[in-house]
Amino acid sequence: MARIKTIYVCGQCGYSASGWLGKCPSCSSWGSFIEERSDSSGQKLTGKTERAGPAGKAYRLNEIDPENASARVSTGISEMDRVLGGGMVQGSLALVGGDPGIGKSTLLLQMCAFADFRLLYVSGEESVGQIQNRAARLDVTGDHLYIAAETRLSAIERLIGEYSPKIIIIDSIQTMYDEEQAGTPGSVGQIRGVTMSLMRIAKKTAVSFLIIGHVTKDGAIAGPKVLEHMVDTVLYFEGERNAGLRILRAVKNRFGSTNEIGVFDMTDKGLIEVENPSALILKERPRGAPGSVVVPGMEGSRAMLAEIQALASHTNAQNPRRMSTGFDYNRMTLMIAVLEKRLGLRLFDCDVYVNVTGGIKIYEPACDLGVIAAIASSFRDKAFDPDMAFVGEVGLTGEVRGVDHLERRLNEAERLGFTCCAVPESSWAAVGARLGRNWAGSLKVVPIKHIVKIFDFFI
Repeated sequence: MARIKTIYVCGQCGYSASGWLGKCPSCSSWGSFIEERSDSSGQKLTGKTERAGPAGKAYRLNEIDPENASARVSTGISEMDRVLGGGMVQGSLALVGGDPGIGKSTLLLQMCAFADFRLLYVSGEESVGQIQNRAARLDVTGDHLYIAAETRLSAIERLIGEYSPKIIIIDSIQTMYDEEQAGTPGSVGQIRGVTMSLMRIAKKTAVSFLIIGHVTKDGAIAGPKVLEHMVDTVLYFEGERNAGLRILRAVKNRFGSTNEIGVFDMTDKGLIEVENPSALILKERPRGAPGSVVVPGMEGSRAMLAEIQALASHTNAQNPRRMSTGFDYNRMTLMIAVLEKRLGLRLFDCDVYVNVTGGIKIYEPACDLGVIAAIASSFRDKAFDPDMAFVGEVGLTGEVRGVDHLERRLNEAERLGFTCCAVPESSWAAVGARLGRNWAGSLKVVPIKHIVKIFDFFI
């Protein structure tokens, strides 16, 4: 009989030790070790090792049918298909994470209403009756959807064999457990073992899995980091709890781009796809208000306008406050330093707040010029033309550097009714050379080389 022993596993990276450690020597995270029990051989921790195909079988590269290898199944939601790269690849695993109550289960349950093939929704957190009540509220119907309240991996395998679905939704991976694995549901060993078994099933039967994963207080998917490496796609559902806008973002995708996003609006009837996110974000924008600036950003292949608001207020505190929401904090402090050094603005005795409205986040440096303009507008208490947009990366010497996809950004600004846009001089020179110096749009383009030029745009 194998001797049972206790080990401690890091919940972030999966590193194991014989005793509890305060700091993980592998990933340097604190307080992440979880107690697990295993037999002396350690087999309980590694999970099943059954291969997806015949042992030792290999295939010539030119003999593999590329159409079968990349066959996709549409989810019925165009915004979700966009993020996935055209739909779910058969035999793939997609992990969906997000804050509690953000709408993960709602999104996947609504997907079942649009699909025209057989789906299996397995929930370990709700009963069948509770899921039916939620489906009725979301107007989800159809004979193609099967619902099961189950947490055992063996029962899920039996359901797959009985109903042969194309897509299986697991809600959530932290509630599932394998009787052959050590530990309680949600432990590191169980999460890793169940995910490995689901991956084996997916590759063997060409069934696609959508797995919901809980997140930690730091916003990372709960469980070992290796879990994200095991699955094919990792999706994050983002948004502010008190705002209706939701963004589905891919941070890993073996079968498509990780730059695309899907935009949804949360209503009392569930999630609604947003085909024109720029209009939704700007619908409550104050016109002619100091500190408010519009920037045309890029999310994958989609141009999207966002409003940046800034507030620079004098303070008597010894250490002025700096706060940023939706924009990188370190990048904001860098822009404040550039304003003080290159434009002579006395911001050292001012509290400075920057906010990207609508609950969205901006990651690209092309919005630097918009942040610079918003802070300068608030500090001078002078507004810009409400129909003017700003785009450009700002260097430490105050120069406005070039950006990519300038023509798409300008087209989106023009489509939303903007009449003027400040752009980097270098980018406009390249666009002008490609278009023969003839800009087909009615939008007035103002190329600028240095941030000192923004003072000319105050009204």
